Amino acid sequence: MKNFKKIVALLISITLLAAGCGSQKSSSEEEKETTKKAENKKITKEESAQAKLDVVNPAAYNNAEGLKLEKGTYISIIGKASTGEYWSEVKKGVEKATDDINENLGYTGKDKVKITFNAPADADDVDQQVNLLDEELAREPAALAISIADEQSCKVQFDMAADNEIPIVAYDCGSDYQGLMATVSTDNTKSAKEAADKLAEAMSSKGKVLILAHDSKSMAAKERVAGFKAELKKKYPKMSVANVYYMDNIEKLQKNVAAEINTGTYARSTDGDARLRTGDEKINPTDITEDDIIDYYLQKHPDVCGCFATNATAVKTIVSGMDRTKKDNVMVVGYDADKEEIDMLKKGKVDGLVVQNPYAMGYASVIAAARSALSMGNESVVDTGYTWITKSNLNDNEVKKMLYNE
Repeated sequence: MKNFKKIVALLISITLLAAGCGSQKSSSEEEKETTKKAENKKITKEESAQAKLDVVNPAAYNNAEGLKLEKGTYISIIGKASTGEYWSEVKKGVEKATDDINENLGYTGKDKVKITFNAPADADDVDQQVNLLDEELAREPAALAISIADEQSCKVQFDMAADNEIPIVAYDCGSDYQGLMATVSTDNTKSAKEAADKLAEAMSSKGKVLILAHDSKSMAAKERVAGFKAELKKKYPKMSVANVYYMDNIEKLQKNVAAEINTGTYARSTDGDARLRTGDEKINPTDITEDDIIDYYLQKHPDVCGCFATNATAVKTIVSGMDRTKKDNVMVVGYDADKEEIDMLKKGKVDGLVVQNPYAMGYASVIAAARSALSMGNESVVDTGYTWITKSNLNDNEVKKMLYNE
């Protein structure tokens, strides 16, 4: 009987001990789960907006403190496009800076500082942007900020602005015009060099690269192409640039591709089926589409292993071309992060992206323009930062904060 009681007591002790261990394990699992949830918590729009502003350098451009603008002051902000996720972010930044200025000054109603965002209906329409610039200067704003589509196109207007004491700030895309009060932008050279390093890593530091540039006129595109090429030349002797395609040179390229088709040195194809001219019929240059031009480059350079694209349009253009020509072994890196690009990243069609900070560009351009209107002085360059994203870090909180909001 005594032995039976001892056995029962021992079993109870073991049960309690096991229960205690089970409780401890459960607590540990709960702690891990709590930590995981905290790391992957949903980022609010306010947190994301503040994170974007926090990386602006100098920090004086991430807030509206000390800007004692007069009641009813008018400032004009001009972009390169009125639609698209990137420019939507710029506009949000402009609006937030406007709200902050008026709140700090206590202005309401008609007393409010007025800051408008205008841009061409068609992206990078240089003529329309110049017309907008003329219209805005005629309104005699206290200051004006502009993302310059063609760095050579606005010099007459800038001289006119200087004559009328209207300070000009550049953002997103600048120019070499000496009278600019400040340039608010991504460090295009630095980010392009990082893109070159990342692509080289993916390509094992060897092979040919195709560069797809969104234009040949903007300073941003020029800096990115030059920075990328310089980094390859400096650090990767087994890598080379097969060709650079500038997307605004379409008329010249149409003629080149049509000539090769007509002389039989190139066969245009779709889905692997050759489409040659029949008989003596000639292909007109105007029959050549941009898709044909991209396919031409990809097929004329079958040994290309990587591609560098300088903006969202260029990224999507080259990926579409690779889909058409069945090239699934070409590494792609580029710029920006709209929904379509993020989807391409998730599917493995894009290997990495430089995510710029258009929200902060919009905000900081307003601050720089306001400082110019008040003759407070400006830094010559305001760096709005960038983030490198891949499929593997896409869900990291620090990365999610820098992505575009809906």
